[in-house]
Amino acid sequence: MNDLNHLLFGIYPYIAFTVFLVGSLIRYDREQYTWKTSSSQLLEKKWLRRGSLPFHIGVLAIFGGHFVGLLTPHEVWHVLGVSAPHKQIVAMAAGGIFGLLCLYGMTILLVRRLTNERVRATTAKMDIVILLMLYSQLLLGLTSIFVSAGHMDGTEMLKLMSWTQNIVTLNGSVASGYIADVHIIYKLHVFLGMSLFLVFPFSRLVHIWSVPVKYVSRSYQVVRAR
Repeated sequence: MNDLNHLLFGIYPYIAFTVFLVGSLIRYDREQYTWKTSSSQLLEKKWLRRGSLPFHIGVLAIFGGHFVGLLTPHEVWHVLGVSAPHKQIVAMAAGGIFGLLCLYGMTILLVRRLTNERVRATTAKMDIVILLMLYSQLLLGLTSIFVSAGHMDGTEMLKLMSWTQNIVTLNGSVASGYIADVHIIYKLHVFLGMSLFLVFPFSRLVHIWSVPVKYVSRSYQVVRAR
C-alpha cells in the first residue's frame, strides 16, 4: 500500500506535469492550427452565454484559491494571524460558493454539448472526456466540503498543503507521506487533478496558455461606421 501511495502521489505528479509541459510545447510547435478553443458559438448562442460566464468565473476563482491556499506556507498564514481552522472555514465557504457557480455553468455547457445536435456533431471524443473529467473533479471538490465539515481543526488541509509544497520543491518521497492517511475523497480529488494535467496537451484546454493579456495594453481598434 505504501508503494502504491508513493507511486500515485510521489511519482505520478511529476509524470503528469512533464507530459503537461513537454506535450504543450510539442503541440504548439507542430500543430498550431489545432491550438484553439473550437468555439461552437455560431451553432448555438443562448445556452452558451448562460453557461460560459458562470463556469469561467467559478473555475478561475477555484483555481486561484487552490493556488494561493495550497502553495502559501503555513508560517505565512500564521504571521498574518490566520489559524488553520479559520483558513479551512474560509476555504470551505469560498469553495462552496464558486464551486456551485461553476457547477451551474458546467451543467449547462455539458447538457448543451451532449443534447444539441449541431454542437454534438462538431464535438470530438476528447471534448466529452475533458468535460466529464472536469465535472467529476468539481463534484469531488464539492463533496470534500462535507468531509471537511467533519473535522474543523484543519489537520487534513495542512497535510494537503504540505503535500503540494513538497511536490513543488521536488521532494516527492516526503510529499507522498503527508497524503497517505487523508480521506479517500481528497486522494481522488488530487489524483484526478493530476490526470487533468496529463491529458491537457491532447485537448482544447491548451487555449488556456493563450490568455489574451495583450488586449489590456493594445491600441484601440478603429472601426468605420457604415
